[in-house]
Formats: sequence, C-alpha cells, structure tokens
Amino acid sequence: MAKTVLRFTLLLLALTIANTPAMTQDNNDPLFQKANELAHKYIIVDGHVDLPYRLNVRNFRLTKEFIGIPVQTDDGDFDYVRAKKGGLTCPFMSIYIPSRYQETGGAKEFADSLIDMVNGIIEAHPDKFGPGLSPKQVCKNFKKGLISLPMGMENGAPIQELADVAYFQKRGIRYITLTHAKDNKICDSSYDTTHTWNGLSEFGKQVVKEMNRVGIMVDVSHISDSAFWQVMQITDVPCIASHSSCRAFTPGFERNMNDDMIAEMGRNGGVIMVNFGTSFLDGEISKNRDRMREELSKILEEKGLGMRDEAAKPIIEEFKKNFKATLYADVEKVADHIDHIVKIAGIDHVGFGSDFDGVGDSLPVGLKDVSAYPNLIYVLLKRGYSEKDIEKICYKNAFRVWKAVEKAAKKAR
Repeated sequence: MAKTVLRFTLLLLALTIANTPAMTQDNNDPLFQKANELAHKYIIVDGHVDLPYRLNVRNFRLTKEFIGIPVQTDDGDFDYVRAKKGGLTCPFMSIYIPSRYQETGGAKEFADSLIDMVNGIIEAHPDKFGPGLSPKQVCKNFKKGLISLPMGMENGAPIQELADVAYFQKRGIRYITLTHAKDNKICDSSYDTTHTWNGLSEFGKQVVKEMNRVGIMVDVSHISDSAFWQVMQITDVPCIASHSSCRAFTPGFERNMNDDMIAEMGRNGGVIMVNFGTSFLDGEISKNRDRMREELSKILEEKGLGMRDEAAKPIIEEFKKNFKATLYADVEKVADHIDHIVKIAGIDHVGFGSDFDGVGDSLPVGLKDVSAYPNLIYVLLKRGYSEKDIEKICYKNAFRVWKAVEKAAKKAR
C-alpha cells in the first residue's frame, strides 16, 4: 500500500477523469467469455486489498447505517457485489498500520481494531463473507459461494516483542509485511533513506524465524533491498511479495523488485503478486503525473490560489483541456509485468496483488475495481497462457506458499 506516497489529490482526480481513455471490450468475444468463466471457476487470491483502512478513515462502525457499505457502495474499489461480478473470492484484507504509530505508540491496539472490524463484517454478513484462516477453509467457503477475508498485516510495527508474532497468528494474521514507509524496529523500508539497520535488525531476524515457526508468511513488499536479501538467507520457507511489481518497468523505484530479486523469489519458492497501481507499472507515466501536478500547483500558487478555491476552478478546467499526457497505465501493462516475472522466475511464482483501495486514483484502464479481473485474464489468454497457467496465477501459486508455511509450522510444534 502506498497511502502517503501515491495517494493523489482531489485535483488530480478531477484532471484524470477527463483524460481517462475508455477500454473497449467486446463481451461477446468467445475468449472474453472464457476469461469470465475462468474468473468464476477458480478461486482468485488477491494479496492486498485495503478495505479495512478505507473504512477506518470513513469512520466505519458496525451499526445498521454503516454495515451495508462492504456489500455495495459507490465508494472505493472493493465491495461484495463487485467482487462477485469479477470472481474475486479470496482478497487478503490489509491490516495497515501507518508509520506514525511507530512514533506515537498504539500500533498493536490499532491493528486489533482493524482485525475486529474484518471479523465484525464477516459476522454481520455470514451469507456473503467467511474467515480465511487457511487454504482449506477458503476452499470450503468457495464451495458455499462465500468470499473469504484472510488478513495480512501491512507494517510489522505492532510486533514490539517476539510473543506478539504468535499473538497475531492467533488473531488471524496470515502474513506480515515487515515494514511500510519508514524503517521500524524490524527492518529498513524501501521508501526510507535512513538505512537504520542496513537491512534487518537483530530483532527482525528473530521475527522472521518466529513467523516461520508459528505459520505466518513473510511479506517482502516495502522492505529495502538489503532487508530482502537477508530475509532470503534466513527464512526456512517460501515468502510472498503481496503487492509488488517489476523494477524493470520503473527504473530507480526500489519499492518494486529487480530482476535478481525476482529470480531469487523463484529459487525461494515464493510468489510475487503484481501491484496494479500505475506508479508500480509504468515509470514514464508516473513522471507525466508528477510533472502535471507540479505544473498546475505552480500555476495556482502564482495566483495565490488553493486547489479547492472557487476561483481556481476555471484555471483547472483550462489546464485540464490542454494537458494531453497519458495519466494511467492499462491492463496490458499489468500483463507485461506478469510476463516478465514468468520469464525470469517461472509460471509458479506470480499472482495478483492489486492494492485496491490503497493506490488512490492510479489504477490502470481496464482494472479500475474488483469487478475487472476477467479483463486481465482475457489479456493473458490472448497472450497464450493456458487454463492451467491461469489457475496457478489466480490461486494455486499463493496457496502453495501458504500451505508450505502451514506445514513447516505444524512440523515445528
């Protein structure tokens, strides 16, 4: 999730709506019909959906007037109705801990509140959602027509002592992203320049081992390159990158994975779950978006205006008409990242990690919300991926890692 770095302003939203190309899709195309069929035939695991934090910032409460939001809403990228349309049946709910909790304290309590929220949604809608504590449980839910809501913790800040790892495993956490936007007690962040530990701290090394022991997947998204390589040396089981893409398409963006790291994830037996955010997909388009924001911000600043000022509206509209740069990647670019990972690591090491509800207004054309997975499967089919390949990408690769972590933990008991 790139809340701080990648969330776009309301102004950018206004600009991009007018500049968004439409995706033309012939729903009568037999290949698209096949894609839609496969999206519903197979479980679709998405490694990272930020519904809990979106609801938190909207002051969501488990009361009558709010409880329908996860079922159907015009806001955000995820709800039950759209997920069913797109075939999404196993979205990992991100228990996202903002980096500020590393300074203010309260990270563990905040994590518990989001876990309670997810569990409350399941309890309020038992005919629609189910817990996702294991691949076996997800499969049972799938047969019942339920959407499973497994949980992954984004930012290990709540892990203040080693016993907290087992505590959160018991609370339902099935992966932990070791850090987020800042270096924390466990390791360095790809977004930070402090290099506090030059990788993992001594405590962080113990945390990785303890995660292996209790059965929590280690998520290498967000961590620094040094931390990544140290995790690879320490872990006894495969790891995941729950929402990362390929650095080859975004040179200099350390948050993505370089080719050596992708190859190492293959050797580790892990899975890289491709992030759908435009900044993760296309470096040139990201530069265009940055230039646009800077240019318009300068124009308004020179006139002493803020972007929400009434007098700024005609200036924004004029700028919008004249700005022709592409502002979004598209579904084909997501497929390019999948192709790249397959070429380097193999078909067994790639999956989906959308970051829906986490990357703001930067989702690619053709993948604007959870109803759109068939569009991506369609592109993959056009590129020659087999039904068996699609099955692996949709869920089998993620399940293989998850089961391996479960098996190792069971053996350790």
